[in-house]
Amino acid sequence: MLIYDYTDDYLARRAEFRQAHLALAWEAAARGEFLVGGALGDHEAGLPLTQAMLLFQGDGPEAAERFARADPYVANGLVRAWRVLPWQTVAGPLAANPIRLPE
Repeated sequence: MLIYDYTDDYLARRAEFRQAHLALAWEAAARGEFLVGGALGDHEAGLPLTQAMLLFQGDGPEAAERFARADPYVANGLVRAWRVLPWQTVAGPLAANPIRLPE
């Protein structure tokens, strides 16, 4: 999981870089690396967009790290910090390591 911490002015500055950011995301998806992502919050409902989560798949953090280093949001200072953390999914139809309870 790639986690972004946005700057306070992220929303005001996003438009200039959004098309290039989305192109990068769709390219990573076409390669099978990127699954889903987006901002946390809802500015229209008064919930500020302070973070984003982007889910990658692979044997290690390389695809997510490569994405962050190439992302125009990061390069142009809309992201104040980013980190890649393994996400140990154990339940649900997309779980990488499903743990089922005995019936």
